Amino acid sequence: MSRHLTTAELEEGLGAIRQAPKTEGVLEMIVRRPEVGAREVIDEGRLDPAEGLVGDNWKDRTSARSRDRLPNPDTQLNIMSARVIALVAQEKARWPLAGDQLFVDLDLSAANLPPGTRLAIGSAVVEVSEEPHTGCGKFVSRFGIDATTFVNSTLGRELQLRGINARVVQAGAIRVGDVVKKTGASRS
Repeated sequence: MSRHLTTAELEEGLGAIRQAPKTEGVLEMIVRRPEVGAREVIDEGRLDPAEGLVGDNWKDRTSARSRDRLPNPDTQLNIMSARVIALVAQEKARWPLAGDQLFVDLDLSAANLPPGTRLAIGSAVVEVSEEPHTGCGKFVSRFGIDATTFVNSTLGRELQLRGINARVVQAGAIRVGDVVKKTGASRS
């Protein structure tokens, strides 16, 4: 098991994180969560507006933030920077522990991807939602308190180091290695 990095070690990685592509990157990993605590790393998947990542348990999760307790469409997909998770996890085999479904090499900062921004991934399109992605207590146990503090710091939130939430707006197939391209903002 990898040791947890210190704040100083994490901050040394900021330069590489800030060099992520702004408009066009790559889908590095897809992780499906078929049930709570389970992870399946897959090479290809399907995104669907009603289901999110097909086979993922998002649609079975209740949301305390919705009046009807139905799954929150604004948290359908959790997307994290491949550069951030590579730093925090230290080993690619540990990336799925973050709990995110998509890991991309793209600048996820709030300045680059404000809510409403659309991303084309394979033949699918997703839209960045307003809902902040701050992670959960499991992130602390898996990657350490310094990593959690790092991603949720003022700078961490500006750069959205913990990742972003998104919803599927156009169904389509995705596969590892697909281009992730910023296509602009929604028309609504």
